[in-house]
Amino acid sequence: MNGLESYSEANNTPSGDGGKGLRLKVCGMTDLQQMHQLGSMGVEFAGMIFYHKSPRFVLKHLNGAMVKRAKLKVYKVGVFVNASYDEILNHVENFGLDMVQLHGDETPRFCEQVSNYIQTIKAFRIGEDENIPWKVKDYYDSCDMYLFDTAPSNSPQGGGTPLLYGGTGKKFNWEMLKEAVVNKPFFLSGGIEPSDAAAIKLFAKDEAARNLFALDVNSKFETSPGVKDMNLVKRFVEEVRG
Repeated sequence: MNGLESYSEANNTPSGDGGKGLRLKVCGMTDLQQMHQLGSMGVEFAGMIFYHKSPRFVLKHLNGAMVKRAKLKVYKVGVFVNASYDEILNHVENFGLDMVQLHGDETPRFCEQVSNYIQTIKAFRIGEDENIPWKVKDYYDSCDMYLFDTAPSNSPQGGGTPLLYGGTGKKFNWEMLKEAVVNKPFFLSGGIEPSDAAAIKLFAKDEAARNLFALDVNSKFETSPGVKDMNLVKRFVEEVRG
């Protein structure tokens, strides 16, 4: 459909090689030139956020025609929060998206509907005491990949009552994955910063990382919301794969 299916089948290998095979998704992109730069430095995925409450809401900066006609070397991932099926498909078409990430309270049935049309990542916000296998079990056949992020401190998972959506910038406790069996390719997110390269390479050697498909970075690589420090990104790519 969009070329990504064959990419996943050909490249969905375990990343337990110390990080050398790790793919990278830089999320919250709002600048077309920076997306071109990502492709030039070997980053595989660029994430654009379609959640209007996000400070990185892409429609404030770019329109679909601009992105669709750009000859980007990265796969374009649209990030949605509790959007309708029609809204998602409209943006997929208008922006020429290659993949969709669902970061809200989408049901397994809804994820399945979307994944029947385009490759779909289901994001999960994980609190310290949560049972990861139990949380994801109903989604195994409903999406193509998972993404693990940190539950915000003011969410029910984090101990409060209100619920915020999207990344928190808080560090995800990777050790939790060592106690879980995740039999599906997954993105590792949650406050990853430039200084984490060595720790990520160590984690990538662990059995828990056998299905680690890619890293997802965002706010720790920014000069302002939606504007990346491309030198930091480039250095991180070199260090995590070196």
